[in-house]
Amino acid sequence: MVPRKVSFVLWDERVFLFKGEEHMQEVKGLDKYNPGEIEGKLYEFWEKNNVFHDEPDSSKEPYSIVLPPPNVTGQLHMGHALDGTLQDILIRYKRMQGYNVMWLPGKDHAGIATQVKVEKQIAKEGLTKYDLGREKFLERVWQWKEKYGNTIGKQIRKLGSSCDWTRERFTMDDVCAKAVREVFITLYEKGLIYRGFRITNWCPRCQTALSDIEVEHENEDGKLYYVNYPIVGSDEYIQIATTRPETMPGDTAVAVNPDDERYVHLIGKMLKLPTTNREIPVISDEYVDKEYGTGCVKITPAHDPNDFEVGSRHNLETLIIMNKDGTLNENSGKYNGMDRYEARKQIIKDLEEQGLLVKTETKEHAVGHCSRCETVIEPLTTRQWFVKMKPLAKPAMDAVTSGKTKFVPERFTNIYIQWLENIHDWCISRQLWWGHRIPVWYCEECKETIASRTDITECTNCGSKKINQDPDVLDTWFSSALWPFSTMGWPEKTETLKQWYPTSTMVTGYDIIFFWVARMMFMSMEFMHEIPFKYVFIHGLVRDSQGRKMSKSLGNGIDPLEVIEKYGADALRFTLVTGNTPGNDMRFYYERVEGNRNFANKLWNATKFTLMNLDNYDKNFIPEEKDYALADKWILEKLAKTEEFVSRNLDKYELGEAADSIYNFAWNCFCDWYIETAKSRLYAEHCRDRQVTQYVLVYTLTRMLALLHPFMPFITEHLWQHLPHEGKTLARAEWPKVSEKLRFEKEEEQMERIMEIIKAIRNMRAEAGVIPAKTCRIKIHVTRENLKNCIENHKSYFEKLANVESIEFLNSDEDKPENALTAVVTNSDIYMELKGLIDTKKETERINKTREVLEKEIARAEGKLKNKGFIAKAPAAVVNKEKEKLEEFKEQMKSLEERLKFLTKI
Repeated sequence: MVPRKVSFVLWDERVFLFKGEEHMQEVKGLDKYNPGEIEGKLYEFWEKNNVFHDEPDSSKEPYSIVLPPPNVTGQLHMGHALDGTLQDILIRYKRMQGYNVMWLPGKDHAGIATQVKVEKQIAKEGLTKYDLGREKFLERVWQWKEKYGNTIGKQIRKLGSSCDWTRERFTMDDVCAKAVREVFITLYEKGLIYRGFRITNWCPRCQTALSDIEVEHENEDGKLYYVNYPIVGSDEYIQIATTRPETMPGDTAVAVNPDDERYVHLIGKMLKLPTTNREIPVISDEYVDKEYGTGCVKITPAHDPNDFEVGSRHNLETLIIMNKDGTLNENSGKYNGMDRYEARKQIIKDLEEQGLLVKTETKEHAVGHCSRCETVIEPLTTRQWFVKMKPLAKPAMDAVTSGKTKFVPERFTNIYIQWLENIHDWCISRQLWWGHRIPVWYCEECKETIASRTDITECTNCGSKKINQDPDVLDTWFSSALWPFSTMGWPEKTETLKQWYPTSTMVTGYDIIFFWVARMMFMSMEFMHEIPFKYVFIHGLVRDSQGRKMSKSLGNGIDPLEVIEKYGADALRFTLVTGNTPGNDMRFYYERVEGNRNFANKLWNATKFTLMNLDNYDKNFIPEEKDYALADKWILEKLAKTEEFVSRNLDKYELGEAADSIYNFAWNCFCDWYIETAKSRLYAEHCRDRQVTQYVLVYTLTRMLALLHPFMPFITEHLWQHLPHEGKTLARAEWPKVSEKLRFEKEEEQMERIMEIIKAIRNMRAEAGVIPAKTCRIKIHVTRENLKNCIENHKSYFEKLANVESIEFLNSDEDKPENALTAVVTNSDIYMELKGLIDTKKETERINKTREVLEKEIARAEGKLKNKGFIAKAPAAVVNKEKEKLEEFKEQMKSLEERLKFLTKI
């Protein structure tokens, strides 16, 4: 039947986007799903109307997340997209549950990354930062930040992230800067911050120390050089192996394992250090693995982190032989002034001439590169500022072992604890101009070192004006470590801090547990005396379809903005969350994004169907239990179970499980089954039955959209606005709670059995090749009396959904009719009579014609494969393709033969 014309107008107080339009225009407005037309407008509405903003409200339970601040230089990548999607799902869920919610966004100044960007910019003008000077250069950085710094925020909005942008913070704004100063000075006054010489990752290009997170390791083919070190006063040698012969002038010992019988007699002997005039000792240290290489290790304390530790234990000299630009200095002797790689070549040449180079092997090894400029980093001992970590690490460990902060999945707890147990002091100074300047001044007169919370112009000790501030800035991670509380106004006791600290959940990748999560933990325990977050929800990496990490070098990165442009943000979000389990990596497939866009389109069409059938809809009508049909009770019970499952799994951080369950309910239950059962009732003349169906459609669809909203916020909000509902935005609608009045487990099971039988009949029809318009006769043997009664009372489902003409019940399966297809399902044996369903003569003629074609193809392929010339000359791929075709033809022939046998039985 053609749907009746729809004429009512949607309620002004409920629909804000389409206020006052005719209902038929609403239907026309859903002609085609185009995410690009709706997403930007919806986000603009949400933000304009402060939908994402809550004021502190002590009467409500708080829920808060601080967004891991992306770099101000940032471009949205798949890691951001996954991270933001997971957070937004949790935030929208809690907001709809009625929590007092805050999702605080912000950006990180990204010291080295931003400075490199601006240096490249001014280089186009033929300038360097030194040409401008520090003050002018920083003016240019701030200008750059104002111009480009908001890009990442706009991109996060495109993803649909419901951040409270009124609370946005920046790691170098006045609020965060005050917190940074307070933390530095307090730690310094406690003796937990000190200045000293330690080995660090050094970038010769950027001229600064780097944190481990700023170093990217790549496997490269290198050379392993075996070199003899002569033993003084002997003709013997100790043989070492090294990949970095350019550091040999900085060696201050050779170490062996104290239990290595091969070398125990040499411990304490002196060696002539090749290419120099120095002598160095043989020492013993358990650090040396006697099974690895030659069992002898050159120790260069100034240029290798492990050697630095060995040198410290044995009081070895730390001899720095390299300048900060990667050239060798005067301590390297005749190699002074050479670039490190030039020096490597010269030292190898000299060793060959001296007869000390034993052999060279090609060896793959991990080489660290600066993540910003890709220069190979150099381990280098320099004067830096450090934080003593051992005193801060214990409270951070106790917070997790006590269960105050929980990792999800729990297995990451051990990784976190192990790292803190073996923690080293943290180098917090960077030789940059962009960042939080270290608040320390040095007096030229009295040589005093002054740390101050505010800028000073004279020495607080002697009053001299001749003071200079430390030129270095703090590691970016120093300010990021304060993010959970600095963003809320600490050290001031703000209402925001009072209401939302500690935060509820920190969502982040497993790759920065050490570098960020742990640091937030120990800073929060030290300064807030409280955990920063109750849960750490760990996710994995988004890899390409082959399982490879996305990287510039592989060229396999996928721009989420391009995916959003083509498929919509909802399709991308749903792809990132479905099939994703906490802590595990996931593979990205475009086919899945396309499938999820199809899912969005399915929802669109289901809503359109509902709207087309809401003429004379009574918003005040509520059915009584006796009014509901079996299909109504089934879908309501399925909805209730889905509501329970989704809430339970969101609470457990099993977001993928929750999303999958909504998908299955929406597609398989609501769209594929319930709508089909509803059609005949909507088009029928029985007014009350139509009203009940309308009610169930609207009730189920609005609640289904609400369940789906955290995952697919745009399309659900848009569709919800077209339906009769309470409230002005789905983002603030009440989260669906199960209504015990609408639980129908018994009827659900009955409907499931009916559906099972209908599926079996559909399969038999397909197997027999029965055309859709042809009705069929069914005989059933049912082993459950109440199921038999249920089938008898609901024959209309079989008529409408399986085109069944009649159903006859058998007393036993021994009454099985001849010439019938059989299917067995739960509690039922089903028989479909074939007589009269198929024109056997026509079908036989069709099959025989197809057989003739296949016989020719088989003969052609077999002839080709028997031709020795073809086998000899054709590429292997072509021959294999022909073999595959032959097997396929034979399989088709086998199916046709079976079909002919089947037709003879009818």
